Amino acid sequence: MHSRPERRRDPLSTALDILSRRDHSEAELARKLRARGIDAGEIDRIVARLREFGYLDDRRVACRLAESALAQGKMVGARLRVELRRRGIPPDLAEEALAQTAGCDERAMVGDLLARKFPGFDPAAADPREKRRVVGWFQRRGFGLSAILEALRCPVDE
Repeated sequence: MHSRPERRRDPLSTALDILSRRDHSEAELARKLRARGIDAGEIDRIVARLREFGYLDDRRVACRLAESALAQGKMVGARLRVELRRRGIPPDLAEEALAQTAGCDERAMVGDLLARKFPGFDPAAADPREKRRVVGWFQRRGFGLSAILEALRCPVDE
C-alpha cells in the first residue's frame, strides 16, 4: 500500500479553514497558526489580510461572545471578562462588550437557570451543603451573590 506524501497547505487556506468553524479573535487565530508551524511574519501578513477583508474582527467576536453567554446564562460579569481575555480580546474591547451586558437582570437569569439546571431544587427544603453547591455554581459563572440569594430567597447567614 502506498502512502501519499503529505502536502503542506497554504497558510491562508489553513487560516480560512479555522475561521470557517467559528469566529476567532486575532490572538486565537495567531496562536493556532503558530501551533501549526507557520512563522510569525507570515502570521502577521495573514491576520492583516483577513482583518482587511472583514474575516477577523475582535469587536465582533467580543460582542457575539457576550451576547451568547448572556442569552444562554453561561457567564456574566467577572467570569465573562476572564473568558474574553483568555480569547485574546484587547481590554478596551472586552470592557465594551461587558458594557452591553450591564443592563441584564441577573436575578431573573439566575431564576431561569435555576429552573433549567436544578429542576426540583427547593431552597427552603435544601440543606446548607446543597445550597452552597448551587450558590457556588452560579458564582463560578460570574453572578453576584445578592442576585443569587435573592433568586433563591435564602437568608444571607446560610
